[in-house]
Amino acid sequence: MKEYFSFDHRLGIPLPELTLELDHFNKAKQQEILFYWEQVRGSIPDRIRDLETEINHKQALLSNESNFPRSCQLNTEIAELASIINDLWLWYRANEVLSTKVHQ
Repeated sequence: MKEYFSFDHRLGIPLPELTLELDHFNKAKQQEILFYWEQVRGSIPDRIRDLETEINHKQALLSNESNFPRSCQLNTEIAELASIINDLWLWYRANEVLSTKVHQ
């Protein structure tokens, strides 16, 4: 599936990178692509949970941090993790329609 997906290092998952609309592929290839995406999509909540755990850890560090520059750094890291979670949810929700085609 490497020709249809590319790994996004920021999000930690492969994302669709189709050069053609899905309808331009034969039915077997469509099913293969959609099945793979459904597996990736199913892993998104686990990825989000891991990131939330990391945020909680950083928030705990932040609550005990007295060094202002370090506090700013932790806040920046927390904001970036929250941004990643937001983007993952967008991919999860935006592609629900695509994923329902797997079952048709």
